[in-house]
Amino acid sequence: MAPRGLTAVRARPDAAEARPAILVLPGGGYARQADHEAEPVAEWLASLGIHAFVLRYRVAPDRHPGPLEDAKEAMLHIRNGQHGLTVDADRVGVLGFSAGGHLAATLSTAAATGSRDLDVPAAVPDLSVLCYPVASLTHETHEGSVANLLGDSPPSALLTALSAELNVTPGTPPAFLWHTADDEAVPVSNSLNYARALIAAGVPAELHVFPEGRHGLGLAGGEPGPAQWTSLCAAWLERAGWANSAAGAAGN
Repeated sequence: MAPRGLTAVRARPDAAEARPAILVLPGGGYARQADHEAEPVAEWLASLGIHAFVLRYRVAPDRHPGPLEDAKEAMLHIRNGQHGLTVDADRVGVLGFSAGGHLAATLSTAAATGSRDLDVPAAVPDLSVLCYPVASLTHETHEGSVANLLGDSPPSALLTALSAELNVTPGTPPAFLWHTADDEAVPVSNSLNYARALIAAGVPAELHVFPEGRHGLGLAGGEPGPAQWTSLCAAWLERAGWANSAAGAAGN
């Protein structure tokens, strides 16, 4: 049985061989999930030959570790192959937007903190795609996400443990990140600092910062500059051996 809130979109074209899979985590400030960052993104990934799974994880009034537990359970379900899709268990990634980007980055780094919420190696993604993520809870963060996830006055140790840029190790999965420089909701420093930490640890990272664009663009179709992110990401996934040669930009 699939975990609660998890839906699958089959890779296209359908093929007998095992395909990579990516877990999609929509944003919404840990208060809701943004629909335009969910199934449309899964359909784009499917067009690249990647199985996609959309997770509507728990949000406020549920708090940490609920969302992380949901993401962990989804990752294990995808790898275990109980969903009817032929998934390459060695190529399971995660893609998140905004607060979903925070959840994706936490999933990628929580093992470094010794967290009991992520004590199974199979729950750690093999790569991550982070779209204007809330990567930090300690520096230029999105206060609404912090309040919804942790409540009022959370302890500093917990804020540090859930700040991805402070928990990167050489074992953290490679990442593709994009952000806009004038994002007023989640400052671009979130992506800059996470990418800097990855590079310092010797982890491959690709970061694109576009000069203009509001927060929450999703696939960003028709947006000058940010609309390029899907083709750039598809090329990155193709170089990693995840996307097929027809990888394109559904958002354009």
